[in-house]
Order: sequence, then C-alpha cells, then structure tokens
Amino acid sequence: MKSTKLALVATLMTVTIAHPALAADVQIVAQNPVIELSVSEQVKSTPDTASFSTGVQTKAPTATQALRENSRKAKVLIDKLKSLGIAAKDIQTSGISLNADYRYDRSSQENRFVGYQVSNQVQATVRNIDKLGLILDAIVSGGGATNLNGPHFSIDNNNDVKQLARERALANAKGQALSYARAEGYTGVRVLSISEGLRNVSHQPMPMARSMMADESMNVPIAPGQVGTTISLNITYEMTR
Repeated sequence: MKSTKLALVATLMTVTIAHPALAADVQIVAQNPVIELSVSEQVKSTPDTASFSTGVQTKAPTATQALRENSRKAKVLIDKLKSLGIAAKDIQTSGISLNADYRYDRSSQENRFVGYQVSNQVQATVRNIDKLGLILDAIVSGGGATNLNGPHFSIDNNNDVKQLARERALANAKGQALSYARAEGYTGVRVLSISEGLRNVSHQPMPMARSMMADESMNVPIAPGQVGTTISLNITYEMTR
C-alpha cells in the first residue's frame, strides 16, 4: 500500500471582534463580547485517482450514416477502455451531439451544407495512476479517440485528509480566539457556532490533441503532483472569564 505524504498550509482569512449588540449574525445569546473567525486549512496529498474525458467524432453525408459510424467507433473506444482495466462503472457517456456540417465556399463566399457530424464523449476514471500514460496512448493509437481532456486528479477516499484539515483548522481558530480574548482581559473562549466548507484543488492540464500523442515510442508522460483538500470554518466564540 502506498503511503500518503501530507503537507499543511494554514491561512487566517478574516477576524472581527464585536459586542453582542453588534454581532447581528450570531443567533445564540452571549453575555460577553464575541469573536467571529473564518479560517482555512489545506492538506496536500498524493492523488490515487484520475479522470479524463475522451471521444470520437465522425462526419457523413446523412445524419443516419454519421450516427451509425460514430456509434461503431464509440463502441470500439469503450471496449478499448475496458480492455485496459477500466471498470464498466468507471466509464460514463457524458454527451452525444448531432449537428449539420457546413464548409465555406470561397467562390460564393457562403457556407455550403456538406452533411452531418456526430460526437460521442465519455468520461473515464482510472484508479491506477501508474497506468494512466499507457491508457491515454492506447486509446488514441488503438481505440480511435479523436480528443482528450484532462486528467483531473483526486483522492478516492479523502476522509482522513479532511479530518486532519478539520482538526488543524479548529486548533488554529481556537488559538487565534484565545489570543484576542486575552488581549481584551478575558481568560478563555467558548464556541457559539461552527459552519464548514470543503474544497478540493488539483492542477488542470490543457486539452490534449491527438497530434501531441503521435509518437508511439513512449507513453504519455504523467506527473500527478499533489492535490489539496481544504476545510474552511466559520466559527463564533464568546469570550469567557
């Protein structure tokens, strides 16, 4: 089992101190001044999952021909994804489009109808990132994919990372609250309210064109880097004696 490397980034975003009569957003009645904090804590870790979108596009004189040809190619692509170890539950059709196809005629300076084009896009999730480069190369060279977008990296189960970020955010907020309380002549604080927000951040590469993957002598190079899981807390404390 691969170990997960963790790195921490803490940010104090906003701090305000107000007496109960001025703290209109606090619903709990406080007998002493209150402190309102917004803190964010980010934990970075190595991703174990990647998702990307890919698909096929076809053109034909009639809509029926374009759709049938596209369906054939889409099946080849999906079968290729499965043969590369991607489970059926991790492959999902994300969109099918049928549009009229026009070509600009220079002599008449008008767009001339030439047929129809069909696009079928699928979203795939890879749970073994070590094979991601091989998979991307294979679906273009042997699966007929005409476009690629992604990948987007994530953590399949980030409960432990979220819990660590939450604990750090709570500790950071309490330390800040105590500092302000003591500066005002109080000895402690008690929590009146807490609200939480979650955000996951990963690097988003640019779309990959087929021409970028023409060299069959090597797999597509992949650098997963790290993804950041951020917990944001809005906490209201009451100063205590």
